[in-house]
Amino acid sequence: MPLVFEGVPEAEMLPRAEAFLARMRKRRTVRDYADRPVPRELIEAAVRVAGTAPSGANQQPWTFVCISDPERKKLIREGAEEEERAFYAGRAGEEWLDALAHLGTDDKKPFLETAPWLIAIFAQRWGFDAQGNKVKHYYVPESVGIATGFLIAALHDAGLATLTHTPAPMNFLNQICGRPDNEKALILLVVGYPKEDCLVPAIGKKPLEEIATFL
Repeated sequence: MPLVFEGVPEAEMLPRAEAFLARMRKRRTVRDYADRPVPRELIEAAVRVAGTAPSGANQQPWTFVCISDPERKKLIREGAEEEERAFYAGRAGEEWLDALAHLGTDDKKPFLETAPWLIAIFAQRWGFDAQGNKVKHYYVPESVGIATGFLIAALHDAGLATLTHTPAPMNFLNQICGRPDNEKALILLVVGYPKEDCLVPAIGKKPLEEIATFL
């Protein structure tokens, strides 16, 4: 089918890019959330944006489980904190814990219940065709990673805060979310509004010359 490409006048391109950069520079990872509700329609719109991401062979090997049910969020918090206690008690190792020290994190994750939405992001390690035959998926981590980036940007652009939470292992999410064996949980994305008195660590981002080379 012919490509339908909506171009932008050249004079508008750089200002649009710079305006988007200015919005994204304000994005911060948030760990203290208000219990203010977020309409489901906002979450649906952001997930639709994630679904536009490119993927290996266009297999779209992702599942986004969007959770607002308090009981399920409570179960997720219990499962995550169990893994986090083991992590901070020694599983991580001193080097990893030292790298995290400036963020002030610990094994307590109240935001998993306070935030109005959790999005469990699953990678489909394989799929099935119309006849139920197993189909290999290609570039799965890369594809899901790109889609997650789209999702975070869409949520931030809509005015919401996020946190990429990655307790390891995350096998407990399959059971709580009712996902099959071919799916592996990669990220638990926390979504909502920051608390009024929310504090974040003083951090910086690397300048362009440290993250890019132009040849």
